[in-house]
Amino acid sequence: MLSTTLRTLRTRWVTFAASFVALCLGVALIAVMGLALASSLDAPGRGPERFAAAPVVVRGQDTLDVPTRKGRRTQKLAQPRAVPAAAIAKLRGLGTVVEDRSFAVRADGGPSDLVGHPWSTAAFAPYELDAGRAPEAADEVVVSGDWARPGTRVRTDRGTVRVVGTVAGLGFENAVFCTDARAAGLSPRSLQLVVDADAAAVREAVRGSAGVRVLTGDARRYADADPDRDGEALTAMNAMFGTAGGVTGFVAVFVVASTFAFAVAQRRREFGLLRTAGATPGQIRRMVVSEALVVGALASAAGCVLGSYGAPKLAEWAVDESLAPRWFTIGDHTWPYPMAFSTGLFVALCGVLAASWRAGRTGPAEALREASVDTRAMTWGRGLSGAALLITAAVTSALALVTDPGDLLHRKTYVSRPMLLITGVALLAPVLVPPLTRLIVWLPARLPGASGMLVRENAAAGVRRTAAVAAPVLVTVALAGSLLGATATLDEARATEARERTAADFVVTPAGDAGFDEATLKRLRAVSGAKVSASSSSAVFVLEDGVALIRSDARAVEPGPLAATARLPLAAGKVSDLDDDSVIVNEEWERHTVGERVDVWLGDGTRKSLRIAAVMTIGTGDNGVYVTPRNAPAAPVDRVDVRLADGAGPATVAAGLRQAVRASGGQVRTRDAWLRATHSGTGRTTRTGLFLVLGIALLYTGISLANTMVMATSDRARELAVLRLAGATGWQVLWLVGAEALMVVVIGGLLGALVAGIGLAGLWSALGLLSVRTSIEVPWAALAAVLGACAVIAVGSAVVPAGLRLRRGAVKPAGARE
Repeated sequence: MLSTTLRTLRTRWVTFAASFVALCLGVALIAVMGLALASSLDAPGRGPERFAAAPVVVRGQDTLDVPTRKGRRTQKLAQPRAVPAAAIAKLRGLGTVVEDRSFAVRADGGPSDLVGHPWSTAAFAPYELDAGRAPEAADEVVVSGDWARPGTRVRTDRGTVRVVGTVAGLGFENAVFCTDARAAGLSPRSLQLVVDADAAAVREAVRGSAGVRVLTGDARRYADADPDRDGEALTAMNAMFGTAGGVTGFVAVFVVASTFAFAVAQRRREFGLLRTAGATPGQIRRMVVSEALVVGALASAAGCVLGSYGAPKLAEWAVDESLAPRWFTIGDHTWPYPMAFSTGLFVALCGVLAASWRAGRTGPAEALREASVDTRAMTWGRGLSGAALLITAAVTSALALVTDPGDLLHRKTYVSRPMLLITGVALLAPVLVPPLTRLIVWLPARLPGASGMLVRENAAAGVRRTAAVAAPVLVTVALAGSLLGATATLDEARATEARERTAADFVVTPAGDAGFDEATLKRLRAVSGAKVSASSSSAVFVLEDGVALIRSDARAVEPGPLAATARLPLAAGKVSDLDDDSVIVNEEWERHTVGERVDVWLGDGTRKSLRIAAVMTIGTGDNGVYVTPRNAPAAPVDRVDVRLADGAGPATVAAGLRQAVRASGGQVRTRDAWLRATHSGTGRTTRTGLFLVLGIALLYTGISLANTMVMATSDRARELAVLRLAGATGWQVLWLVGAEALMVVVIGGLLGALVAGIGLAGLWSALGLLSVRTSIEVPWAALAAVLGACAVIAVGSAVVPAGLRLRRGAVKPAGARE
């Protein structure tokens, strides 16, 4: 049987080459994603940066630590606390104390991420002057990097300053240093300080100060601006590569299994002849499995080698696109290779087992009859499996709509749920193909000539072939429609929520992250014809079920001005009932009955019992919490909503607002301009990651589509010869082959659109249940591009092999072997 297997591989090399390519690429994709995921599990050790040369750093309370029945739960505070004054007084008795301050700076011609510090903290990095001198006056600064030289005057959002010195950049920030007095004026709150004293003495001095941390050694990195950025980067990369790996793994398994099953189904005549010659069903099955093992092992090994070259390229691209931090590289991991190899081999065997079992059970005469027409393309097992998957998808979606509609809005849900539908529809394709074929060619079949009728009958006679070729198109269209449509629909839903919530005519935002000072707020409130509502970003923490410490984003507002400039989506209660003893929550909270009291921790960690004044609908998750400014201590005002008074002119009010923020820096935008700037759609990183997922999947399915079309066309030599004997010209035959390929693409596109439409309809229903009224956003341009690319690939992959067959000029008799 082994010799028969080897001779079969040599004779039907086109079919096996296509299967080899599909499996090789699939294993390569799985290996690449496995290597990327394995490399994103651990970050390299990182030491302190800004305070690498500091002896001891003392930091105020910046976390909330709550004991629960299942251990302690920790969350980062929205407003970290400063080191208590009493502790600072004790520390000054131990040695020199330098208070650290940081604030954002915007400068003409400078980097977009400039951050300001007092000059006294420069030595702790350490920064060293390489030109000029230290700042001495309020309008003098030292900058890092080479974007400005000593003597240059630079206009910033903090006023015009003169560069008097430069320091070499250290890679982790773009710094601007000013005098300590100027820094204290720009950033009054100091959350941490450096103490030149013995660490043990420092710890003894701050003993009893709740939440104060003494940082030494590598722990000093927790005083850096973003100490958790490596962990956050790992989480983001794990999510991105996990999603990409899941999608590409599904696509690879789906396409490879379909390709191998189709390769076996093509050989029914061959199996019939072997049965006639005396081969037993077991021998046929062993031959098919042996072929799959040979091709699968070679293709899987080649795929692992290809993946080892592709993974570093993916890592470089992810770093260049800022999807991964600068330190990210592919590590020396080995487990993805055996995982990818075994997956490829397993999928190859699974792809041929069902088809080989059916081929072995078929009698010789029946097999020969089935060689020309697919009379039993749908088996009971395939039909039951497809129906079970569709029922499972429908039941899980219905349960989610009834119990937790918000679950359908999560990325993991709208990425994974279409896969059930895709597999179920693909399994039922032999049932769906005939009616779709009749529908598509209904009009062409009635036009003069036999072309339309031939297209219809060829598709009906070769249901397996049509379903196999349509499968990659189904995957591409369904994934593109589901993923892009879901993100676009959710973006539109969030934008709709923001439009409905915002009743202001203008929105004023500060230039930096320090917020507006009291003088600026006083000038804004004094603008004639303006109703001003100032608000601050904060957070509220609540312990749910006694074990989960949940953080909810909050805005600190005055109830009266809020009612004039916002339309909150209330399910119960009134905005006017909000006071210093109450809170506005949403229905997602475990306790959300108006009048009920709930124990919470405020943004600075203060525990307080508040009465629920009103309850908002859940929406897309952006309906947070509202408290009064007294319950958001130290939260700077970062947004001012302005409503025009009766009879006030928009231009006059806008000019007054711009004049009010001119000294401190700020931006005045109309409601529509602010909404466009803050709700413009999916972020760049998320969008790029999404296109990574789709790009890899679509590229692979495109190649697989070409493979399947070449396989299908190469097996039709006898059919093409019969058409030529019947009088068809070469161009007519090519036109017929191209029309059939185009029709199959349309069938796959319709099935894919059906899958995407079902998924988007479920998402839209979930949004409706969450009180968000929005439209379904269908990515028509992307779907048209995907379908057009599939059409070009399919037609080209069908017409070129057919043309090569016709150019040989060999018209073989009906019984001749190819």
